[in-house]
Amino acid sequence: MKNIVIFGAPGSGKGTQSDMLVARYGFDHISTGDVLRAEIKNGTELGRTAKAYIDKGQLIPDDLMIDILAATYDALPKTAGVIFDGFPRTIPQAEALERMLAERGTQVHAMLELQVPDEMLIERLINRGKTSGRADDNAETIAKRLEVYNAQTAPLIAWYDKAGLRNAVTGHGALEDINAALRAVIDNL
Repeated sequence: MKNIVIFGAPGSGKGTQSDMLVARYGFDHISTGDVLRAEIKNGTELGRTAKAYIDKGQLIPDDLMIDILAATYDALPKTAGVIFDGFPRTIPQAEALERMLAERGTQVHAMLELQVPDEMLIERLINRGKTSGRADDNAETIAKRLEVYNAQTAPLIAWYDKAGLRNAVTGHGALEDINAALRAVIDNL
């Protein structure tokens, strides 16, 4: 089983490319946003704890997030692999993911980085906001999200590069071309 982290700024296409890889390889897809919403909706103990933080406008602590991911990971059927989307977002989260997987006798096998210039990201997110109605896809919020990404999440690029796991792929152009580049990395694992 391959554990893959799909990585990129907001609007880089992580969800779209993850869906294409899931269809191709039969991987499972763990999106932290989807997992949190499901835990809260299902009223699990972890979901109730997470909701208490969210309702106060606080970030969910890393240890709680890793507990939620571990429970999700452990509940998955044994498939060809798992794509982690939206996690890790910081170096401490990457270290926690590494420990969680090591406890299960496995590891992250690759980090797939979708590289998209900021001006394209902004355009994509604004267009997505127009069609999806997502409240967080407006110019002010997008600028803040990119600022947070560059300050807190982008340092993971060097961290995964140092570990020899980073695989940078151009994240703009035809969807199939981007996906072919990602598949080339996966096929060589």
